[in-house]
Amino acid sequence: MILSRRFVMTGRVQQVGFRVFAEDTGQRERLDGHVRNLEDGRVEVVATGEAEALTRFERSMRTGPPLARVDDVVVEETVPDLSVHGFRIR
Repeated sequence: MILSRRFVMTGRVQQVGFRVFAEDTGQRERLDGHVRNLEDGRVEVVATGEAEALTRFERSMRTGPPLARVDDVVVEETVPDLSVHGFRIR
Protein backbone atom coordinates (compact mmCIF):
# COMPACT_ATOMS: atom_id res chain seq x y z
CA MET A 1 0.00 0.00 0.00
CA ILE A 2 1.37 3.42 -1.00
CA LEU A 3 1.22 6.07 1.74
CA SER A 4 2.46 9.62 2.04
CA ARG A 5 3.61 11.48 5.13
CA ARG A 6 4.91 14.93 5.94
CA PHE A 7 7.58 15.15 8.64
CA VAL A 8 8.76 18.36 10.30
CA MET A 9 11.88 18.05 12.46
CA THR A 10 12.78 20.54 15.19
CA GLY A 11 16.10 20.88 16.99
CA ARG A 12 19.62 21.26 15.63
CA VAL A 13 18.61 20.09 12.15
CA GLN A 14 20.10 22.74 9.85
CA GLN A 15 23.80 23.09 8.99
CA VAL A 16 24.44 19.50 10.14
CA GLY A 17 23.90 17.55 6.89
CA PHE A 18 20.29 16.69 7.62
CA ARG A 19 19.02 17.25 4.06
CA VAL A 20 21.71 15.03 2.53
CA PHE A 21 21.02 12.41 5.23
CA ALA A 22 17.28 12.51 4.44
CA GLU A 23 17.91 12.38 0.69
CA ASP A 24 20.22 9.36 1.04
CA THR A 25 17.76 7.61 3.36
CA GLY A 26 14.79 8.33 1.08
CA GLN A 27 16.65 7.02 -1.94
CA ARG A 28 17.81 3.91 -0.07
CA GLU A 29 14.20 3.20 0.97
CA ARG A 30 13.04 3.86 -2.62
CA LEU A 31 10.71 6.64 -1.54
CA ASP A 32 9.49 9.54 -3.64
CA GLY A 33 9.50 13.05 -2.23
CA HIS A 34 11.67 15.90 -1.05
CA VAL A 35 13.43 17.46 1.90
CA ARG A 36 13.94 21.18 2.49
CA ASN A 37 15.00 23.67 5.14
CA LEU A 38 12.29 25.93 6.50
CA GLU A 39 12.99 29.57 7.26
CA ASP A 40 12.29 29.06 10.98
CA GLY A 41 15.15 26.54 11.39
CA ARG A 42 13.12 23.35 11.04
CA VAL A 43 13.44 20.74 8.28
CA GLU A 44 10.44 19.49 6.30
CA VAL A 45 10.22 16.16 4.48
CA VAL A 46 7.40 14.84 2.31
CA ALA A 47 7.81 11.14 1.54
CA THR A 48 5.68 8.67 -0.40
CA GLY A 49 6.13 4.92 -0.57
CA GLU A 50 5.38 1.55 0.98
CA ALA A 51 4.27 1.57 4.63
CA GLU A 52 7.25 -0.46 5.88
CA ALA A 53 9.73 1.83 4.08
CA LEU A 54 8.05 4.91 5.58
CA THR A 55 8.30 3.38 9.05
CA ARG A 56 12.04 2.78 8.62
CA PHE A 57 12.45 6.29 7.15
CA GLU A 58 10.64 7.87 10.10
CA ARG A 59 12.89 6.02 12.55
CA SER A 60 15.92 7.52 10.78
CA MET A 61 14.41 11.02 10.76
CA ARG A 62 13.88 10.82 14.53
CA THR A 63 17.61 10.17 14.96
CA GLY A 64 19.11 12.24 12.12
CA PRO A 65 22.77 12.39 11.12
CA PRO A 66 25.56 12.31 13.76
CA LEU A 67 25.80 16.11 14.23
CA ALA A 68 22.02 16.64 14.50
CA ARG A 69 19.88 16.81 17.60
CA VAL A 70 16.24 16.04 16.83
CA ASP A 71 14.04 17.43 19.60
CA ASP A 72 10.66 16.79 17.99
CA VAL A 73 9.13 15.28 14.86
CA VAL A 74 5.60 16.18 13.78
CA VAL A 75 4.13 13.59 11.41
CA GLU A 76 0.97 13.96 9.37
CA GLU A 77 -0.59 11.75 6.74
CA THR A 78 -0.89 13.42 3.33
CA VAL A 79 -2.39 12.52 -0.02
CA PRO A 80 0.20 10.73 -2.19
CA ASP A 81 1.38 12.77 -5.19
CA LEU A 82 2.02 10.00 -7.68
CA SER A 83 3.52 12.45 -10.19
CA VAL A 84 6.68 12.80 -8.05
CA HIS A 85 9.44 10.32 -8.85
CA GLY A 86 12.65 10.01 -6.87
CA PHE A 87 13.74 11.69 -3.67
CA ARG A 88 15.61 14.98 -3.73
CA ILE A 89 16.69 18.08 -1.85
CA ARG A 90 14.71 21.22 -2.62
